[in-house]
Amino acid sequence: MRILLVEDDKKVASFIRKGLEEEGHAVDVAAEGEAGLFMGLDRLHDLIILDVMLPKKPGFQVLRELRQAKVSTPVLMLTARDTVEDKVQGLDAGADDYLTKPFVFAELLARVRALLRRGAEARSPRLQVADLVLDPATRSVTRDGQPITLTNREFALLEYLMRNAGRVLTRTAITEHVWDYDFDSGTNVIDVYVNYLRKKIDAGHEPKLLHTVRGAGYVLRESHEP
Repeated sequence: MRILLVEDDKKVASFIRKGLEEEGHAVDVAAEGEAGLFMGLDRLHDLIILDVMLPKKPGFQVLRELRQAKVSTPVLMLTARDTVEDKVQGLDAGADDYLTKPFVFAELLARVRALLRRGAEARSPRLQVADLVLDPATRSVTRDGQPITLTNREFALLEYLMRNAGRVLTRTAITEHVWDYDFDSGTNVIDVYVNYLRKKIDAGHEPKLLHTVRGAGYVLRESHEP
């Protein structure tokens, strides 16, 4: 999944980012409120982790403006203030959950998993192309009824392809959704992961589903021709 972290404390942001990336998530980081709002409005993220105390624009204001713009991405608020009034203010502004600093990373990760699971269930219970089935809620994949084991990154790539089945996705589009803003799109990492995925979902099966469109990108569909 792709997560936006809006946190001005560099040490805290680095700690959270490293932990989430180790879990296989793509993490974008904004160090102040205006940048966080701008990045949140692009609707590329599956979850936003938003600090309350931010320079340029406070977290509550960022959240209110996101909700006013009809951005429904789940938001987990982070704050050093644990008063009931602060929590009520955050929830009233549209937050989905609230975590007080300092926290144990395991608790943050549990809350992240819960919000991502809730968001996946809301988007769609299952995705299917031919006999390839992906369940976002259980994070399971099968082809012709047989389970397929994917890494976190492979799963994110496949989910993005299946949500856009029949549409040619450029490497830039894949980079923006499955990796992060800092990813070097000039490398061949995307091609490598597409090949990993193709071997897992297409080897030994017909029809082939994952196709390369020369000079354009990749597409998931039953037939090779548009």
